[in-house]
Amino acid sequence: MSALAIVQTQNLSKTYGANNSVNKVDLRVQEGEIYGFLGPNGAGKTTTLKMLLGLVKPTEGTIHIFGENLSKHRPSILQRTGSLIESPSYYGHLTGLENMKVMQRLRNVPDKNVHEALRIVRLENQKNKKTEQYSLGMKQRLGIAMALLAFPKLLILDEPTNGLDPAGIGEIRELIKSLPERYGITVLLSSHLLSEIEQIATSVGIITQGNLLYQGSMASLRQKNRNAIFMKTGDNAKAEQLLLTQGYSPAQSGSRLELGTLQDTEVAEMNRLLVEHRIEVTRIEEQKTSLEDIFLELTGKGRSL
Repeated sequence: MSALAIVQTQNLSKTYGANNSVNKVDLRVQEGEIYGFLGPNGAGKTTTLKMLLGLVKPTEGTIHIFGENLSKHRPSILQRTGSLIESPSYYGHLTGLENMKVMQRLRNVPDKNVHEALRIVRLENQKNKKTEQYSLGMKQRLGIAMALLAFPKLLILDEPTNGLDPAGIGEIRELIKSLPERYGITVLLSSHLLSEIEQIATSVGIITQGNLLYQGSMASLRQKNRNAIFMKTGDNAKAEQLLLTQGYSPAQSGSRLELGTLQDTEVAEMNRLLVEHRIEVTRIEEQKTSLEDIFLELTGKGRSL
């Protein structure tokens, strides 16, 4: 196992009756990453994160965090881990600061940690307000402050932007992006929103129906974006035969010809060639396969990249 693997699981599985909530998942989270755990609702994300914290017992498989087996070293692992699972827990009749003080006693950390965590999530000016009067975004930030209280080496967040308005989402996103460089915190967060993972994560794991379908860097996933030129003519069969004789590789795609990735000069030359042979060109368009297309194809069909 690499010394840089903060989280590593092998064949991690959880079965409820006949349902495989998580099926032989091999997660690998490197030190200093923001790892986006992406999948539709009900894909097994929360169950997996709960197993990483020892809140749910795996049916099968092993979990190593900081190079240590979770089943043997859970207390020492949790001392270096912060988490926010599903939704923040707090006492509504207490202020934000008082809630932090309760958590401080549980984590046995100094006062400076309380004030620094509140400052990081920008709640220092709202710390004396009762949490029942907090907005949803403020409650979410308080939950993250509690998770940051011991300044952990690993921060696990389950859908941290869920239910927030665009301004709140932007605040949480910028906060999370700052953690690895400023505080040396490795972040593992789950989301069902590709747009959020795309903007925040350096690595991604895509899960659906309990199966991990893709795992790798965001850069590698972006390279799977595919561009293709599509052409529609007055006689696609004749156009296909002509283009084949000129070294192109057209393929029938419904009412159009698909020609793969081409330079602008090649597209212009094809158009000129077809017109010269009196084949009417009615449409030329470029179609891009976005990350969203890839995600929907994966999670819809349940197949791996």
